[in-house]
Amino acid sequence: MGTARAADRSRIDAVVIGRNEGARLIACLASLDGRVGRIVYVDSGSTDGSVAAAQAAGAEVVALDMSYPFTAARARNAGLARLDGGGADFVQFVDGDCTVSPGWIETAAAYLAGHPGVAAACGRRREEHPEHSVYNRLCDREWDTPAGEALACGGDALMRRAALDAVDGFRDDLIAGEEPEMCLRLRRAGWTIRRLDAEMTLHDARILRFGQWWRRSRRAGHAFAEGAHLHGKGPERHWVAEGRRALVWGAALPLAILLAMLATPWAGLLALIYPAQVLRLALRDHGPGRWEAALFTVLGKFAEAQGAVEFHLRRLRGQRRGIMEYR
Repeated sequence: MGTARAADRSRIDAVVIGRNEGARLIACLASLDGRVGRIVYVDSGSTDGSVAAAQAAGAEVVALDMSYPFTAARARNAGLARLDGGGADFVQFVDGDCTVSPGWIETAAAYLAGHPGVAAACGRRREEHPEHSVYNRLCDREWDTPAGEALACGGDALMRRAALDAVDGFRDDLIAGEEPEMCLRLRRAGWTIRRLDAEMTLHDARILRFGQWWRRSRRAGHAFAEGAHLHGKGPERHWVAEGRRALVWGAALPLAILLAMLATPWAGLLALIYPAQVLRLALRDHGPGRWEAALFTVLGKFAEAQGAVEFHLRRLRGQRRGIMEYR
């Protein structure tokens, strides 16, 4: 009863973003029906009838201008702009391939209502079909983070509108990592981020092939490099360590081994450091799936390094990369 009353006292709107999500979008919108005041769906050039489906579900639709480079950040900002003047205290952001868990919005709204210094509340995002591939299982594991004060949230979160306005929302030009970047600015402005011990969303990653996983990891490396370039000199050292690990393990070390092999083929034995690293990471972890997680953590450094190097090369040429999709 306490949570319901707290949620009733504060109007809540929702921003859903998506592109060609089909039945997943319909399920997403249905999971929000009756639980928020307004639902704004921002469509990014869908060709599968998503716009008509969203309108039929009662959502307000914003068609993103695709003549400009698309980013999820720009889509979320467009949703916020549509909500301007609505007076809602909180905004639930959710990706169109997710469904919101029963009770999440009420729980998160009650928490934000009782903690005015918290800008965003997030919970447990789960992968809908971890049994379909190792890559889906890795996603589910990635999202299983501890409850408590957090440095950042992901794309699904209930956010305080006043906090979003205070930092001018998301940074439009980031192709990935836009949520941690905005959360960094929120924390610098004195707000906090909270991860609650509650079920939040069910996600359909649909990563079934190695190439999809590689592109997702490459995108992460790009985000690490760009985040460190933007904020790495600050006291938080934003994503400096992540970017450095990617470049060392995925680029510098392999290059050093190859150069050493020009002097002696025995230098190829140095490559054993990679299975040794897999062993170290697996033994340090005690959870289920630790061996596959360790293996793909090490493999992922090569993809991350590729993304990081690409960012820096484009930056030096004064170029920006478009969205890096993996599905």
